Amino acid sequence: MNTGDIAFMSVCTALVFLMIPGLAFFYGGLVKKRHVLSIMIQSIAAIGIITILWVGIGYSLAFGPDVGHFIGNLDFAGLNNVGLEPKSEGATIPHLLFVLFQLMFAIITPAIITGSTAERLRFPAYVLFIALWSILVYAPLAHWVWGGGWLADLHILDFAGGMVVHISSGFSGLIAALVIGKRLNRENDPPIPHNMPYVLLGTGLLWFGWFGFNGGSELAADGISVLAMTTTHISACAGLLGWMLIEKLHHGRPTVLGALSGAVAGLGAITPACAFVTPLAAIVIGLVSTGLCYIGVAYLKEKLGYDDSLDAFGIHGIGGTWGTLATGIFCTTLVNPNGADGLLYGSSAQLLVQFLGVLATYAYCGLATFVILKVVGLVTPLAASHEEQDSGLDITQHGESAYTDLDGRTSVADPGWNIFN
Repeated sequence: MNTGDIAFMSVCTALVFLMIPGLAFFYGGLVKKRHVLSIMIQSIAAIGIITILWVGIGYSLAFGPDVGHFIGNLDFAGLNNVGLEPKSEGATIPHLLFVLFQLMFAIITPAIITGSTAERLRFPAYVLFIALWSILVYAPLAHWVWGGGWLADLHILDFAGGMVVHISSGFSGLIAALVIGKRLNRENDPPIPHNMPYVLLGTGLLWFGWFGFNGGSELAADGISVLAMTTTHISACAGLLGWMLIEKLHHGRPTVLGALSGAVAGLGAITPACAFVTPLAAIVIGLVSTGLCYIGVAYLKEKLGYDDSLDAFGIHGIGGTWGTLATGIFCTTLVNPNGADGLLYGSSAQLLVQFLGVLATYAYCGLATFVILKVVGLVTPLAASHEEQDSGLDITQHGESAYTDLDGRTSVADPGWNIFN
């Protein structure tokens, strides 16, 4: 084992964990203030729910010895046979540290889905949904790509989660939004972010954590991890500037929300490609992701009429799709001999593999998410009632509010409490 790699991966694990409360602030600022705690607790609750499932069977299903190139077996259930020695020959960090690092990915992925169902998904339904989704969707997909499954056999390139994290969560979020339905009176109660400083704080935490998210996926403190962190930052900056430029051309002025959305779009798009492309390619990937995500958020959602509340599909789904395909275009062995040469470097084979991976991810995640939601709906209602949405999910689902009124009252039992204040 290498003590430098252990130290680096320990820090990267902590950085990825920080992304989870970062997502809570990001989403919390985007919703109306009567729903802010309800969306935040969905991110925080995922930490506990997914961790216990991961220790029990999730990790073993994702990274255990292969069964039929589809799923891992249960050799690592309960973290049995997982210790302080490396997982495999050539690894330089303890097996247990690898488990912990991958756990952070398993937590934040279903948390991203909640952006599509914000302001209407009931908390009991959310708990059942993410528990089933993490086992039946995330674990198999992670095994296909990273655990020795059939996509790994095809030499798919997904360095840090373009398919496993962003496409899976974004498209599953879209399916969830369609199944659950639209928010109450969306036409008369416009979805305006209630706290932009929260969104800025959340974006900053996400961006900061993304260095560990992408750089740590190398599992070593080496040149490839440096490349991954460099392209990550460059793509985010290109996305930020690109969205501001589009807003200036389209609306006459850039916005803070647009700049932050562009940064997240650039981060999501570069995730699968970050260790396989040049810094210049990262600029192109970030700029194109901005254009595609802007179309998804500003036009596609309205044109097709679905209510992707906080644009989980518009940003993560579309950005992850472009990034996965862009990997097959811009990847080159000039920067990473363990990668491949893409279309720009004279080979179309990798792009075809990436395209197959995208199709497989959409098909499996879409069908599985639909079935899971239907099953959960038989156990407990998915959507909050009109009265619950009107009063706010903070009060109706959790009995609390993020803000006090001018008199300092904080108890929902207080007869003077005004839930709309």
